Amino acid sequence: MKGFAMMCIGKTAWINKERPIIGPFDALVEPLALAPCTSDIHTVYSGAIGERTNMILGHEAVGRVVEVGSEVRDFKKGDRVVVPAITPEWRTTAIQEGVPAQHSEGMLTGWKFSNIKDGVFGEFFHVNDADMNLAILPESISLEQGLMMCDMMTTGFHGVEMANVQFGSTVAVIGIGPVGLMAVAGAALRGAGRIFAVGSRPTCVKIAKEYGATDIVNYKQGSIVTQILEATKNHGVDHVIIAGGDNSVLGDAVTMLKPGGVIGNINYFGEGDSLPIPRLAWGCGMAHKYIHSGLCPGGRVRMERMIALVKYGRVDPAKMVTHRLSGLEGVEKGLEMMHSKDADVIKPITII
Repeated sequence: MKGFAMMCIGKTAWINKERPIIGPFDALVEPLALAPCTSDIHTVYSGAIGERTNMILGHEAVGRVVEVGSEVRDFKKGDRVVVPAITPEWRTTAIQEGVPAQHSEGMLTGWKFSNIKDGVFGEFFHVNDADMNLAILPESISLEQGLMMCDMMTTGFHGVEMANVQFGSTVAVIGIGPVGLMAVAGAALRGAGRIFAVGSRPTCVKIAKEYGATDIVNYKQGSIVTQILEATKNHGVDHVIIAGGDNSVLGDAVTMLKPGGVIGNINYFGEGDSLPIPRLAWGCGMAHKYIHSGLCPGGRVRMERMIALVKYGRVDPAKMVTHRLSGLEGVEKGLEMMHSKDADVIKPITII
């Protein structure tokens, strides 16, 4: 089968591989629609998770089931499914011990596609533990909507969950690419009062406002910390969701946060050995400013809950789709669009 792969750090190419072999609990899926992610850019061009050789890229897909293992009970050939970016192994004692499923076999091991195994940018791809990781995509939900659930929606909403956003609270979302936009939408759904969205691209700003942002902070117009502190009369914000930025952004988040506030980090820091925290802004370590970070939840139930939010009109993640490409070959162009970050790009997708 054909797939678009990372050959080594800094190099991609089309390759041919054997069709994946499934186990008794697994499924083989063919893609119906695919999307590239900034994480793929970090993996390929920054070498953020180390060297990978001849590994098919991609972790955002909706597809059609081609084959299921002998022990799969809830899915069959022909089912249209949402495939979460994170597909944990659910049959582990670590989960019984309280370890988040995303790390059930070790840190970040729920992130299998284009990390531990081949990703979804191929003619077929393998899904482990199908009954626990796939979700039926209703006919009433579009491929575009389903595709945005796999990673962008669940990740953005996880930032809101980790930041513990409350009714009427003040929130800053740093970075309004697709994940940050979903964090804005999630904060609004959670009942936030004032929502600062940090970004500069007009296309993203427009969608941020549609999703509920009340204030736009343009980092090109000065320090985002200064702008937010001035806007809040030096009170700061109750919650910060980090969805973009370089290694200095954690320090910015700590500085703009009130004592007692919570940071939810969903940013993929792709370079460097450490993330600095400003000592005084963190109250010499005693400010009661809490930092939570995590890999987005995956699995069937999570996807079914994302589906319910879309099905019943709470949010439309398809607003983020700015470019539609055709055919499997479109993933190469889509990935380059995410790499170049042109002003009019939020999320390109490929319809197979």
